[in-house]
Amino acid sequence: MMTPNKRLILEKRSKYCPRCGKGPVIEDRMRGELLCSNCGYIIKESEISTRPEWRAFTKEEREEKARVGMPSSLAIHDRGLATKLGADTRDRDASGRSLTPGERRRIKRMRMWDRRSQMQVPLHRNLLQALTELDRIADKLNVGNDLVERAAYIYRKALKKNLVRGRSISSMITASLYAACRESSTPRTLKDVAKASGVERKDVARSYRLILRELDLKMPVVDSVRYISKIASKAGISEKTARRTIRILQKAKDAHISTGKNPQGLTASALYIACTLEGEPVTQKAIASAAGVTEVTIRNRCKSLQRLVS
Repeated sequence: MMTPNKRLILEKRSKYCPRCGKGPVIEDRMRGELLCSNCGYIIKESEISTRPEWRAFTKEEREEKARVGMPSSLAIHDRGLATKLGADTRDRDASGRSLTPGERRRIKRMRMWDRRSQMQVPLHRNLLQALTELDRIADKLNVGNDLVERAAYIYRKALKKNLVRGRSISSMITASLYAACRESSTPRTLKDVAKASGVERKDVARSYRLILRELDLKMPVVDSVRYISKIASKAGISEKTARRTIRILQKAKDAHISTGKNPQGLTASALYIACTLEGEPVTQKAIASAAGVTEVTIRNRCKSLQRLVS
C-alpha cells in the first residue's frame, strides 16, 4: 500500500499514474485535482474538499457551508449581481460588538440609499416588472427555466432596441415567452400563452410580429406531432390511436400536405381519422374542443388527409 507521502513524491518525479503506470497525468483546474487520463484514477484531490471544516455528510449541511451565491441569471432584473445591505436588527458589527448610536444612523442611511438606488434607473424598474410577470406566466404554463432564460434574453434585446416604448410591458414579455417556445418547438400555442398572461391574443400577436421583424428571429416550422399527446389526453383518446395518428401525419409531411396548415387543426383532423379507422367513438366536436379549433377546420383538413389513408 502506497503511503500519501510516497505518492506525492512520485507525483513530483514522474508524469505517470502510480496505479496503472501509464499516463499522462492531467490537471483539472476547475476541481483542483490531478488524475490519470488512462484509468481515471484521482492522484491528488482538491485541498478544499479535504479540509475538516468543509466536509458535509448531508445536503442541508453542505448548503450551510456553501461559500458561493446563486449563479447569475437573465431572469433577474439585476442578474443577481447587485449588492445588498441586509436589514440586521441586532445592529452589531462582524465581531459581535454593538454599534454606537452614530454608527447605527450611518448604517441605516446607507441601507436606505442602497434600497433606493436599486430602482432609480427606469431600465431596472421596467425589467423588475417584466420579469416578475414572466415568472408568473411561466409558472402557469409549466415551462422550464431554460425557456424563461431565453424569454428574458429576447425581452432584454427588445428593450435595448427601444421596442417596448409606447407598448404594454405585459404584451411584450408574453410575446417574448411565446417566441422562446416557438424557437425550442415547445407545444404552447399563442392562445395558451395569451390566456395565461391575461393579455388579448391580438395584442400578443402584434408584439410577437414586431419582435420577429426587429430582432430578425428565425422560427422553425412547427411539428404537428408534438400536439398529439396534448389533444389526445384532453379528448380521452387511446395510445393506440395516437400512434396511428403519428403515421398519418408523417405521410402528410412526406406528401407536403402539412405545409402552411395550422398544426393544431391538422393534428385534430388526423386524430379524428385515426379514431374512425380504429373504431373509437369520438366526435368531431370533442376533438375540436380539445384542439381549440372549429369543426369546419377538421372537416376541411380531413378531405386532404383521407386520400393518404384510403
